[in-house]
Amino acid sequence: MIESKKRWRLTTPDNGLVQAIQQELSISSVLAKILVTRGITTAEEARSFMNMDESGVHNPYLMKDMDIAVERIRKAIEDNEKIVVYGDYDADGVSSTTVMLTVLQDLGADVSFMIPNRFKHGYGPNKELFKQASEEGAKLIVTVDNGISGIDEVDYANSLGLDIIISDHHDIGDTMPNALAIIHPRHPEGNYPFGELAGVGVAFKMAQALYEDLPDHLLEMVAIGTIADLVPLHDENRFLVKEGLAALRTSPRAAIDALCEVSGVKQRDITEETIGFMFGPRINAIGRLQDADPAVQLFMTEDPAEARDLASSLDLLNKERQAIVKQISDEATAQVDQNYPDGPPRVIVVAQEGWNPGVVGIVASKLTEKYYRPSIVLCLNPETGKAKGSARSIEGFHLYNELAANRDILPHFGGHPMAAGMTLELDKVDELRERLNQQAETSLSEEDLLPVVEIDIPVRLDEIDIETIESMRYLAPFGMGFSKPKFFLDAVKVSSIRKIGAAQNHLKMELVQNAATLDAVGFGIGSVGDELTPDVQIDVIGDLQINEWNGRKKPQLLIEDVRTDQWQLFDIRGIRQVSRWSKLIPERDQVFLAFKPETASIFKSLINEPIYSSETLGAIDSPKHHLVLLDLPDSEEQLARVLTELRPKRVYAHFYAKDSQYFEQIPTRDQFAWLFSFIKKRGSFDFKKHGDELAKHKGWPREAIFFMLQVFFELGFVTLNNGLTEIAKAPSKRDLSEAPIYKKREQQIALEQKLLYASYKDLKEWFDTKLSAKEEKIWI
Repeated sequence: MIESKKRWRLTTPDNGLVQAIQQELSISSVLAKILVTRGITTAEEARSFMNMDESGVHNPYLMKDMDIAVERIRKAIEDNEKIVVYGDYDADGVSSTTVMLTVLQDLGADVSFMIPNRFKHGYGPNKELFKQASEEGAKLIVTVDNGISGIDEVDYANSLGLDIIISDHHDIGDTMPNALAIIHPRHPEGNYPFGELAGVGVAFKMAQALYEDLPDHLLEMVAIGTIADLVPLHDENRFLVKEGLAALRTSPRAAIDALCEVSGVKQRDITEETIGFMFGPRINAIGRLQDADPAVQLFMTEDPAEARDLASSLDLLNKERQAIVKQISDEATAQVDQNYPDGPPRVIVVAQEGWNPGVVGIVASKLTEKYYRPSIVLCLNPETGKAKGSARSIEGFHLYNELAANRDILPHFGGHPMAAGMTLELDKVDELRERLNQQAETSLSEEDLLPVVEIDIPVRLDEIDIETIESMRYLAPFGMGFSKPKFFLDAVKVSSIRKIGAAQNHLKMELVQNAATLDAVGFGIGSVGDELTPDVQIDVIGDLQINEWNGRKKPQLLIEDVRTDQWQLFDIRGIRQVSRWSKLIPERDQVFLAFKPETASIFKSLINEPIYSSETLGAIDSPKHHLVLLDLPDSEEQLARVLTELRPKRVYAHFYAKDSQYFEQIPTRDQFAWLFSFIKKRGSFDFKKHGDELAKHKGWPREAIFFMLQVFFELGFVTLNNGLTEIAKAPSKRDLSEAPIYKKREQQIALEQKLLYASYKDLKEWFDTKLSAKEEKIWI
């Protein structure tokens, strides 16, 4: 048995719908399954989904106030008024700023941009920056990816004589700012049919209205911001990202070439993962550590040399950001492990002076990923007396609501069910930690604390090939709202397994199902290799990929998790050093069993665990899943009773035998006959004195001669008289097998052959037979 590391939540697509779409579109069953599990249930919907075109782009004037915004911007251009694009410091904000700057420059505007500093100005509209813009002669400010929460700041800007156009996509509060125009896809008075645009998507819709055409040259920026901001990739977003990715692969923009160079990727190979894992972190890094202006300058420059320099700066800052995140993560993890040696609490709250507030959200995510607990990471500032930080949550713990229950000690916080930011007094940190953990006692069950993995594509091995995996790109891009498929393989056999890597911490397997095979690799799960036995049947989940090596392509499964309900036999026979096999035994629910007292004495100093006998198993008061058989039983029946009683999920067969009888065997009947005839001819014989000479003369083991004598004594064939062995008077005719010692030797040899010297396959079959019995122990 192998328990999965996560809770598997499996969705099985309707087989009828899968077959219908597969046949209608002539696509693989795997692609059809992906479409159906994503809510596409007809061939027409599937065809439309895979062949999206410009018809899926909505009219920008369906957004409330779009006409007002466009008219005001055009008037500012006509009157040569200064316009400021006011952005944000993340990848969505940077790409939004770039889009708006580009369209305004193209239309001849006198335009500049401002991005608040995370540490000095905080997020969103800022009075100091609005005042600076006014003093520099600005008449119009257009926000991108922010502004909807800046009620006081917009009022202040109005008092300075500034007109404010807000373009944003964040949640709208009970009150909206008193701006000239508010461009928002979810405006309560608007009619826009798709409300999930990223900030850059809203900026793009404004560009579309201003250009009076679809601005294809800005699609690449839309793809970057939309993917980086993790908005759902369906409806209009899907089209914009799909077209944007295609544009990125051939983009002449100097920034794209420079980012590819520092990221080590080929421009023609750009995918959504390139944005998510290569470009996005580099763009975000600068805003986490300093002013984000250079990121906008990177995308606006047409000079390749300048672009390379700026991209290199972003790359260096990203490396610095990674180092800072690692240091804080290590310190935060050390706090958790030191303060909670028996395991983390239900809610983790860590705090320390000197931590960089720009990266604590990333650290909170890492803690949540590592421990699967809601996590809060706070930066302590003794000068201000404040603690400021970020939080990440898990399913079942509504972070915003749980924080809201503590408003009396948490005056400033915001967020949603899975993430939040907050500021509180230093002396309230411990109380917040205590309160949240008390709240979690009722809101989080033990099951809630086990990570969940959503699995939506069950597949058979015979459905997997190179062509199918390559064709999955027709369904890209994958992301929020259209996640990358998680594949589930049910009841596959492991035909080969080995640990790989310098530290042996990775795993490589070959999976078999009927006649089909598949290579599988698992990174960081090398220990699972010690838990798998030959031909065990497992369930496995992961990602299907193509492994290319020396020009050859093969399908491959990247393993995420493994489980099996089958019992397993671990063959540790013949491994004399206890230290070599004892580390394989799980640290919980194990029973070390010795049938013979002398075995228990031998292993007592070698195993730091209680050693049970077959008679003391009744003292066990809870289920024990892992049975270690230190030695051989006296009989098959004795071992069968133990298996029936314990019902182990894993059996570790060591079967130490100090005096193995298997290779000594039982003397032949001719040997018995010769020895009997020898004693009879001699009349008597002193075996104690001359037994060794006789054994040497015959070339027999000394033990064999004394074994035959013992058989003769037990059957009454001979007697002992003053140390001399003599033939008994009128011995009765009896078969050798009637002697108890003969019978015991026969049974011992048969037992050793069946358990100690059997092949793994034969031994497994023997255990299978015994464990299939119906009787089970009821634990009270």
